Amino acid sequence: MLYGTSSYRIYSGHMRDTKNGKTLKSKSSKLAPAAAVREAERGMTAARYGYMALFSMLSSLAIWRGMHLESLLGAFFISLLLMVVFYRDMLRYKPRFISSGRRLVLLGLMLAGTLLLSRLSEFVLTGMSKGLGFPGGSIIYAIPVATGAMLVMLLFDSHTSIMFSFVVSLLAGLWLRDAAYTVYVFMGSLTAAFSVIRCKKRTEILKGGVYLLGINVVTVIFILLFRGELFTVKAGFSVLFAVVSAFGVIAAVSLSLPLLEYLFGITTDISLLELLDLEHPLMKTMMITAPGTYHHSIIVGNLVEAAAEDVGVNPLLARVSAYYHDIGKIKMPEYFIENQAGAASKHERLTPHMSSMVLISHVKEGVELAKQYKLPEAVIDIISQHHGNSLITYFYQKAKEKSEELAEDEYRYPGPSPQTKVAALVMMADAVEAASRVLSDPTSTRISALVNKIINHIFIEGQLDNCELTLKDIQAIKKRFIYILTGILHKRIDYPGFDFEREAGSAGADIQPPRPDTAKPQQDKERQPQAASFVWSHRS
Repeated sequence: MLYGTSSYRIYSGHMRDTKNGKTLKSKSSKLAPAAAVREAERGMTAARYGYMALFSMLSSLAIWRGMHLESLLGAFFISLLLMVVFYRDMLRYKPRFISSGRRLVLLGLMLAGTLLLSRLSEFVLTGMSKGLGFPGGSIIYAIPVATGAMLVMLLFDSHTSIMFSFVVSLLAGLWLRDAAYTVYVFMGSLTAAFSVIRCKKRTEILKGGVYLLGINVVTVIFILLFRGELFTVKAGFSVLFAVVSAFGVIAAVSLSLPLLEYLFGITTDISLLELLDLEHPLMKTMMITAPGTYHHSIIVGNLVEAAAEDVGVNPLLARVSAYYHDIGKIKMPEYFIENQAGAASKHERLTPHMSSMVLISHVKEGVELAKQYKLPEAVIDIISQHHGNSLITYFYQKAKEKSEELAEDEYRYPGPSPQTKVAALVMMADAVEAASRVLSDPTSTRISALVNKIINHIFIEGQLDNCELTLKDIQAIKKRFIYILTGILHKRIDYPGFDFEREAGSAGADIQPPRPDTAKPQQDKERQPQAASFVWSHRS
């Protein structure tokens, strides 16, 4: 956790400001007592174990064979034991997945659902096997048990899919009373999961199915060889059913993935890649009505994607969030400097307070548009956080010149401050790219000084307190931003025989003669809205 200029310590209901040396009494409604926090944590833990008991019961029903209550109880306790192991592993290595009740429910449903789907498939396939006269015992290799592991990889991550494969394979082996089938399911599940580890197109699920087909066939051959059944009639049918299982997994994943994404609000790389399509209605509208904002968003996308891997976040999510972070500006594009093609600023006719309200509104408008077009929740959160609760410095200072009594909160964005590393990346890239436009001579040294100044200001202001960025991460981000901006703002050599400045001046003279006494004020007018339309105002 990073801290800004002031830090606070809590002593028995009081809050100590270590910078100003003041003791502030905290309100009980804002500062929960430690006992209440512990009570809430115990309640959450009890709810999680309740979920585990529920899904363990569903799993035990899926693997229960026979009508003995004793067998059902044994299946329940074995399922519960494996579920607790799974939960403790997630609590240790992936706490963010179980901190969300929705994710925890999805994971439990996928575990129980995979077993129930497999049991249903066994019932149907066994009936077909008897009707068509297939050799007994070979039909089990057609059950698409690997569906769950592939979905977990797409919806969660690799670590979760490994543990999921482990638990499912053990329960499947208990269900069929076959240790060799445990090996078959485990190898198939791992292969299905890791074949889509970098899946960014729905067609790549087919490629994953091909890998699964290969490992299924190889594993079945080894099992048959171990049992001494490789050169029997059963072998051919077993290999055939192993192939059928791969196609069943492809079909099940392709059908269920969009539904699970929608129901549980989870965004996969496949969905994110679809949002990068510049033909998306929001992107097309922004390109037409707010071309300056559109170009700004593309550059911010380049910056955040370049720095994303250095700080351990999803580069695809970072780029998509950067593309859509300023979509609220398409409601009133003319009030933002990047969309003013040389015309007089509309803020000249507004009071500072009204101008600040216009700028603040683009965050709210962006969130509403994102919800209207059903953008992922992760992207919507970043839209609302990309300015944090920063002060609109230019208009605040302008208003302060006219009145000493001002409510500073009226000139701040509503927040909250960035809650994730991706949101912090977008905030920093947004401010850096905007400020880089005022550099008259963008040398490497000036770009480096600008990037350091802006990011240090964001850090000192306390905007990075809740996003888990470390100082090492911030240094890596600065280096990436400097490298990318130096490449973007590069210089070109003069073209022989051309004097563009003189020709541009001659063209302007035909339209309106320049007045020397207004040249400097015009430059200042161009800079002022640029600084005002973003959070921080900087000079080169």
